[in-house]
Amino acid sequence: MNLTISLREAQGVTVLDLAGKVVLGEECNSLREQVKQLLAAGKKKLLVNMSGVTRVDSSGIGILVEAVILAAKDDAPFKLVNLDRIVYNTLRTHRLLPAFEVYDSEADALASFQ
Repeated sequence: MNLTISLREAQGVTVLDLAGKVVLGEECNSLREQVKQLLAAGKKKLLVNMSGVTRVDSSGIGILVEAVILAAKDDAPFKLVNLDRIVYNTLRTHRLLPAFEVYDSEADALASFQ
């Protein structure tokens, strides 16, 4: 598996720090399960920090879309920060960007939860 997910709390927000590849296989499955577990545990403010992500394939984009849908069903904000230019452009090109709240800095993202 080439994806590491580190969890931390910041200002009442659960931050998922991703490092590595978000690609088809165990990587996507682990991200999906982590989001499901957090929502089941009552964590209702999720921020995904993608500064350590080196690659995202179409399955990775799909898992991000699935995660935002799961969070929305649970009335939980799901936001992204530090997206790579290629990931940002992919979301924009496929008209998926409006489904996400995307921030350039973690400080701005955390402030948006208040």
